[in-house]
Amino acid sequence: MRKIKGIYLICGKTDLRRGIDGLANVVLDQFKLDPYSKSLYLFCGTRKDRFKALYWDGDGFWLLYKRIENGHLQWPTNTNEVKKLHAKQLERLLSG
Repeated sequence: MRKIKGIYLICGKTDLRRGIDGLANVVLDQFKLDPYSKSLYLFCGTRKDRFKALYWDGDGFWLLYKRIENGHLQWPTNTNEVKKLHAKQLERLLSG
C-alpha cells in the first residue's frame, strides 16, 4: 500500500455484507468524506470480532477483512460519528 493520508474509524456497527461500493457509499453519504482520498476507513460489524478496512491506492480499492479468533474489538458505538486515528491508536485498537 502507498502512503496512507488518514485513518478513520467508522463508529457503530456496519453491515459487513457490504462490499467496496457499499462501504464507499457509507463514507461518502453518511460522513461526507472522500473514499478516494488515500485514507484508510475501518468498519466493524455487530459481533465486534471482525472488521473490514477500505483503502483507495490510486489504482483501485483494497478491501481487507480480519476476524479475531480470541477476543473482540473495543469499538465505539455512536453510529453518527467517525473518529480520526493516529497509527499508534490503530495499533492499540487492533491489539485489544
